[in-house]
Amino acid sequence: MGHWLQRNIVEPGKLPLLLALTSFVLTFFVTRLITRLIRAGKGPFGNVKAGGLHIHHVVPGVVLTVVGGFGAVASDRHGFGAAVCAVLFGMGAGLVLDEFALIVHLDDVYWSEQGRRSVEVVVLTAALVGLLLAGFAPFGVNDMSQTELQDRGSVISTVVVNFAFSLLVLTKGKPRMAIFSVIVPLVGLIGLVRLARPGSPWARRFYRRRPRARAKAVLRAYHRDRRWFGPRRRLQDWIGGKPDPVPTRALDHH
Repeated sequence: MGHWLQRNIVEPGKLPLLLALTSFVLTFFVTRLITRLIRAGKGPFGNVKAGGLHIHHVVPGVVLTVVGGFGAVASDRHGFGAAVCAVLFGMGAGLVLDEFALIVHLDDVYWSEQGRRSVEVVVLTAALVGLLLAGFAPFGVNDMSQTELQDRGSVISTVVVNFAFSLLVLTKGKPRMAIFSVIVPLVGLIGLVRLARPGSPWARRFYRRRPRARAKAVLRAYHRDRRWFGPRRRLQDWIGGKPDPVPTRALDHH
């Protein structure tokens, strides 16, 4: 294990990336554990307030991200300073993305249905960084031979084609596949040959006069959403906690 770590992580200069990913994931899970204890009224923890104002943990997260990011830029990636900055950056990113939904909605939606977006973004970020750590370069440049890498034209054409794949997949209403296709171009190719999501720019443009394709896209999206809705929600609840139930409004009898 030590030899593998030295050869595949330390020597290529990936140790800061590994430390950042590890601190990112651990910070997210520890933060979720503490917030769940606060929500349940257990343990010694409580919300941080200053002058009656609730200080969200995105605030120290931004500070840690800025300090760690600038420190990493100014450090040698093989040095001790780079390792410390990577940990700080990972911790800050974990705190910030844990409240991603708050930033998007500009409202405290942490325990609401909208708050699930934070869990999705954290899982997606961890997966992408994990792929980078495993050696996948953006836009499939890692799949090229040394001769092709030395040819600037081959590199540029590969990046452009794979970037186009990602954009086309995005127009098909598949943002997750589009993001992953930046790292693994084969994902983009799969998303490109499959039907677009109903209501996506691709569907509105190319399925407008093709009722059969439009109906097939709607049916496939319905079955897919129905199949994965339950497992995805259970996974989100396990990772980030179950959102508060939506209060039902009393019926108006006027």
